[in-house]
Amino acid sequence: MLPPEHDAGSTGSTAEPAKVGFVVSRGVGPAVVRNRVARRLRHLVGGHIAELEPGSHLVVRATPRAAAASSETLGDDLQACLGALRRRGAASPTAGSTS
Repeated sequence: MLPPEHDAGSTGSTAEPAKVGFVVSRGVGPAVVRNRVARRLRHLVGGHIAELEPGSHLVVRATPRAAAASSETLGDDLQACLGALRRRGAASPTAGSTS
């Protein structure tokens, strides 16, 4: 999750909503499976949009295990990742930047 000041294309306005993108590669499965995984992830992330900083960008990458994972497992993994981002953000002013 990148705050607006770390986004090269940002105008600095925090009025923009958070944006979420999904990466579901062919390794996850055929198109039907990839689309199903993407829909499930979109639904799960939708419940967390309000928690994201306005103007931030989040990319969710599905691994091949996501195809067989239950929605509960996907939700738990998503919650764990968002929690780690929040903890990282509290510890560092450059949270979300890649090393």
